[in-house]
Amino acid sequence: MADRYTLRLPALEVRQGGRRIYCFAVDGKKLPDFAAVSRISRDDEKQLQGYQRPEVLSHIRAIRRYLESDGAMLPNAVVLAFDQRVEFVPGRRAKDVDYSVPGELIIPVDESLSENEKPAWLVDGQQRTAAIRDADLAEFPVAAVGFIADGQEEQRSQFILVNSTKPLPKGLVHELLPDTTGHLPPAYARRQLPARVMTRLNTDGKGAFFGRIQSPTAPHGNIKDNSILKMVEHSLYEGALYQYRNDDGTGDLDRMLAHLHMYWRLVRDTFPEEWKPAPKESRLTHGVGIQAMGFVMDRLTAETPVETVDWDRVRGVLEGLVPHVAWTSGTWRFAEQERPWNGLQNTPSDLRLLNDHLKPLTPSIDGR
Repeated sequence: MADRYTLRLPALEVRQGGRRIYCFAVDGKKLPDFAAVSRISRDDEKQLQGYQRPEVLSHIRAIRRYLESDGAMLPNAVVLAFDQRVEFVPGRRAKDVDYSVPGELIIPVDESLSENEKPAWLVDGQQRTAAIRDADLAEFPVAAVGFIADGQEEQRSQFILVNSTKPLPKGLVHELLPDTTGHLPPAYARRQLPARVMTRLNTDGKGAFFGRIQSPTAPHGNIKDNSILKMVEHSLYEGALYQYRNDDGTGDLDRMLAHLHMYWRLVRDTFPEEWKPAPKESRLTHGVGIQAMGFVMDRLTAETPVETVDWDRVRGVLEGLVPHVAWTSGTWRFAEQERPWNGLQNTPSDLRLLNDHLKPLTPSIDGR
């Protein structure tokens, strides 16, 4: 029968501006009893669930071997996000210090709860916690820092911020950004709306990119997420999607999606055989092709709302490109050089070369 009990841990409440964090120690073997590792996934309605990366088994094994050796020590604190069921009971306040208060952290433990029902989530320290769980040890106390979060959106924000000085996988950050609230570093804040658009492109069954963009929750996609992100970001700040964007970082997401869907379906239909392969077999789905064709969209449709774009004329312009491109075979014939079809790479110089090649062939359809 599963145990139910209350864990009372000596803790220190520390005031940081308008927030409170709690510093305490806990047996690492007990962490899985009340703290969940929320791994990133999507539900049946394509909504984001969780925020953690999958366990890195080799890393866990290395930590476990260290923990089982003599003199093992883990001085870095794990970080936990608590929900409202966790309570801090203050004790006697120090006479000359007003920013910290000793007391007890009270955590309800019910071992029968599923992962998503537990009162705490692990924000940082996933691999260490897994190693302690698997180690041949009776107990291993660890330092911990916790905070009480308002919901998963805040937990995602804290996860990104806590890990912002570490090399988080870019794909994980890109997938988390659309469902994150709170303050973000400027570089992440700028990419939040493009990431939201990219997620919709990948999960909306109406578009050419449906299921094609590789991400932690779509590992079988074969178009690089960063290629799509760069294409969308450029269009939002300098191209066709700018008209739907607000200065505060929000925008008319539905019209952005409609614009992108209309254009990229035409690209797919104009080059059906070139659209199917992965980037290694087609420069159309390669980063250099995605971005260059994004520039084409911006030239053809900038400042023209999706409802009034002459999409038949756009189709005609795209069909006119057929004799001049070599997405999957043949030779690129640029003004001053030739390249084999796969000789283009996703570099600034090659992207500029391809863009300069396509620019005279794709004038604005309203004569600008």
